[in-house]
Amino acid sequence: MQMKCNAICRSSHAGFTLVETLAVITLLVVMAVMAVPSFAAWQVRDQVDARSKALLSTLAYARSEALRRGARVTVCRIDAARACLASGQPCAGGVADWACGWAVFAERGGKLSLLRAQAPLKTVSITGVQTDLTFTPPAGQLIGSFRSFEIAPRTPAASMQGDLWRRCIRIAAGGRARISDGACGAAS
Repeated sequence: MQMKCNAICRSSHAGFTLVETLAVITLLVVMAVMAVPSFAAWQVRDQVDARSKALLSTLAYARSEALRRGARVTVCRIDAARACLASGQPCAGGVADWACGWAVFAERGGKLSLLRAQAPLKTVSITGVQTDLTFTPPAGQLIGSFRSFEIAPRTPAASMQGDLWRRCIRIAAGGRARISDGACGAAS
């Protein structure tokens, strides 16, 4: 008889009670709710970094193509039809900065030929003083003087304020671009 009770008694104590299960589920939900804002902020910062690197890569590519081809190469903001936008002209989403996307065009016989295009990303703001940049041979120089682009979240939350969330791309008159953390107004 003693053996029978031990087998029954042990099986009734195996597993979790409903209260224990609900407590674990509640704890997991609380942890998930606390992690979602961090994940969203991380995703935005990743988009800012990726967009900064894409623009930097495009500028280096345009300069190298001007050197290689011995022709003018232009980088400009584009619309959905991949045509250069005029200064202040918004793209389809109403955005008037470089987040519309951009393209690299080479000049051949007075006509522009598309070399590369970058798709829009509306969650990131890319502001710059120019609507287009032209690199010229023989040294890949940029027409004009120093230029800069500031990349930041378009609608930053309170947790996304400050230089950690911004990148600056500066382009020297010689055409070389470099990226730095923080706003363009900050010393680097």
